[in-house]
Amino acid sequence: MRAPIGIRVRRQRIQKKQTQAGLARAVGISPSYLNLIENNKRDIGGRLLMNIAEQLGIEVDELSGGPEQRTLNALQEVLNDPLLHGIGLEQADLHDLVARFPEVARALTRLHAVYGDATAELEANANRLSSDPILSEMLHEVVSRITAMRSSAEILSQVKNLAPKDERRFSEAITREARSLSTTVRNLASYFDLSSSRRRSISPMREVEDAIINSNNHYPELEELAKDLRTEILKDGEFGEVALSQALQRRFGVSCQRWHGHSPPPPQGKYSNRRAHYDEDGKVLWLRTSSTAATRQFQMARLYARLAGTDLIEKVCSGFELTTDEAQLLAQGALASYVAGALVMPYDGFLEDAAKNRYDIDLLSHIYSASFEQVAHRLVTLRRKGAEGLPFGFLRADMAGRLTKRFPLPGLSLPGTGHGCLLWPIYNVAGTPRVVRQISEFSNGARFLMIAKSVKKRLSAWNDQPLMFSVMLACDLVHADRTVYGHGLDLDDAATRVPVGPSCLLCVREGCSHRQEAVSAMMEAQTG
Repeated sequence: MRAPIGIRVRRQRIQKKQTQAGLARAVGISPSYLNLIENNKRDIGGRLLMNIAEQLGIEVDELSGGPEQRTLNALQEVLNDPLLHGIGLEQADLHDLVARFPEVARALTRLHAVYGDATAELEANANRLSSDPILSEMLHEVVSRITAMRSSAEILSQVKNLAPKDERRFSEAITREARSLSTTVRNLASYFDLSSSRRRSISPMREVEDAIINSNNHYPELEELAKDLRTEILKDGEFGEVALSQALQRRFGVSCQRWHGHSPPPPQGKYSNRRAHYDEDGKVLWLRTSSTAATRQFQMARLYARLAGTDLIEKVCSGFELTTDEAQLLAQGALASYVAGALVMPYDGFLEDAAKNRYDIDLLSHIYSASFEQVAHRLVTLRRKGAEGLPFGFLRADMAGRLTKRFPLPGLSLPGTGHGCLLWPIYNVAGTPRVVRQISEFSNGARFLMIAKSVKKRLSAWNDQPLMFSVMLACDLVHADRTVYGHGLDLDDAATRVPVGPSCLLCVREGCSHRQEAVSAMMEAQTG
């Protein structure tokens, strides 16, 4: 389901004082067809969208409706909630809502997100009440004390002519149990609060991801920082592990050492992550022995960026308007990774090499001693005005198929959480070190070239299992011939297109044999 681009087209056309007939003639379509587009009765993309943007003298991003697209996807998730089945809203209704009342649409999605968080919290607490031994013990203590208080109270109220000594004894028992019960309940509440705060880790990550998407994942000031830092590092020789290690030692007194994954983890601080531990007191960057050379190089560059560019990274991060300290830390880490990618793959040279080699990711990985995922990440950041790279969408999934990173494109619907469409190539490459390509067609007619590959974060070692993900890039099919992955494909042959959706929950293909939502209850009834 594409965003309502038509209203943007109409508004820009009127501002440029162009007639509907004149613009239609310039882009090679009929005025009646342009009228349908401007009234959001026809979806557009690819070459036609680019031609319209060119004739209006604006960037295609100004027409693509990225924020509206994300709101539409979120609304579709809301309407697929079982509680809202049967309401009868059509896709055209969603288009009109987002186009005419975007604030209302965003408010609905935000309320549903809060409802989802509350439901998840209730389910988590229900599960914990039945399985957490600490909670079970506390609740048993609460019940026991209430029972003791009730017994003493019943004796006081039902037994007549109770001796003053016994009456005082039972009253003291009730008071004692009440005080203990108050302490137990306070401890119980504190335990719930502590565990609830620990479970909020998903929300900050989603908040940071949305902030990066909204900023188009390109930061000119961080590109300049990376350019300056790379010049510093090159004073120690050719860019790589050796030069980075020497630069860290020379400027910050930090040494780089190896750590065996089966050994106890070394000391770590706020700049540590799952692949590298930074001991701030000892000034040591600990790198896993099983990490690949590309990972070691990247982690060194990342720490150099954090130490040298703290002020600028925090300044850029402050523009995200994040709501929690945890989200701030996550965002700063993400921006440090951005600078590290720009250090390893400088913008101008990398863009030139990418275009010259037709975006061959494996070849670019070899040229820059970077991993497949690092190159894929860098391709998504090539958004400098007047020097853009080929527009890619990015997706990463863990071995369970859960989406862990995303960067969408206009028309490319990516779910915010959970799993994607099972027919995407990202789910066909698990454990295979080869690139798989596919022409995917969404229900609205949007077509994308998708390429995917399984990647390793570290090598396999005894008692240190390899950490693996699947990475996918997607571009509008109109750009496929600019890549090596479009070579030999008949882009006009409908038989080569795989019908896909954003996810089972968001997809309108009710008859898809791979569908996992909506039909599950029926299947369970049939299979018993």
